[in-house]
Amino acid sequence: MGMKEHKDKDRLEAILQILRKQAPLTVKQEKFCNYACLERFLKAKGENVKKAAKHLRACLSWRDSIGTEHLIADEFSSELAEGFAYVAGYDHESRPVMILRIKQDYQKFHSQKMYIRLLVFTLEVAIGSMSRNVEQFVLLFDASFFRSGSAFMNLLLATLKMVSEYYPGRLHKAFVIDPPSLFSYLWKGVRPFVELSTVTMVISSLDFEDSLENLFSSSVRFEPSSVPTKIGGSSRFSFTVSHFDSLKPWYLTRTDTSATSKVGPTFNPNLSPSLMGPALVSPLNARSFSFASPATRTPRVIRTHQPRTPRPSFLQSPAAFFKKDSNQLSIRNDKNRESFLPFLKLYRQPYDEMIYRSKMKPPLGGLISIVKRRHVTTSQRF
Repeated sequence: MGMKEHKDKDRLEAILQILRKQAPLTVKQEKFCNYACLERFLKAKGENVKKAAKHLRACLSWRDSIGTEHLIADEFSSELAEGFAYVAGYDHESRPVMILRIKQDYQKFHSQKMYIRLLVFTLEVAIGSMSRNVEQFVLLFDASFFRSGSAFMNLLLATLKMVSEYYPGRLHKAFVIDPPSLFSYLWKGVRPFVELSTVTMVISSLDFEDSLENLFSSSVRFEPSSVPTKIGGSSRFSFTVSHFDSLKPWYLTRTDTSATSKVGPTFNPNLSPSLMGPALVSPLNARSFSFASPATRTPRVIRTHQPRTPRPSFLQSPAAFFKKDSNQLSIRNDKNRESFLPFLKLYRQPYDEMIYRSKMKPPLGGLISIVKRRHVTTSQRF
């Protein structure tokens, strides 16, 4: 054992000694205050032993007031049926991913303490399902059920404050998905004062929708060919696909198959095909693609070069500051989008109560999980 490891172990033992001098620890509290837990609290308080011991004692008192050792799934039957808070799965590093889909009406019929108990129960299920070498989890806040930005802000701040105080070092990342329109302005003002704001990101689900090109290619399959193919049309319009233009592989052409609807001069086969089709429409009685007739369009005047007023070097235009902020915002949105991509599949998959209950270890699972486990072991025995 090196000098640094021996020194760190002495610090952890010093925290335990301070806790035991204040009040004797129960068996469950001794189990909770393992070396990994002591290291998280010590790191959260800047390697200060006395502050870490004081923080840990406050956490133990809070856990006794909440009754974390007596939380069971039977207390949250309706919440589990609706899927308000659950463990959706695990990321590529085996960290549990929790999804919170709390509705705005939930706070009208339930107290803040009830929500805290539900959140603590979900956190305990996630921590209980962790692997041996995993210590952190991921939170996904689905804010699409909220209409008020201030109401969701109060819920989010209460959640982040509880996690930072009583679960230090546990949160890996938190994503706020589809918040109300006013939330972004409120979050911008509150963010500097939130401890876990550096790992909290705001995401819009519209950024992950399939593009129009992918949807079109999935619905219409093109055969590789170098000749434009006609895939649809009527007596006046035809829909043509071109394989030469990768940006706009399709365009509309005006055709005329009836003898009574011909307008303008006839088509000359020696001329190259144009976007107007075989039957050219007269510019006086039809609109062009730019919503202005070519005949009535005024010719473009080419202006000569005129001297411009030089821009002063000491003063920039105010638009430069907005452009800089917009560039920073776009870069931040791109980083948030890349960070959320590994969790997109877990966010979109449907909720299954039985799969979530299978992750609950006793006594968190309650009576239902005990009966289910006994039934499974009996069926496997025979």
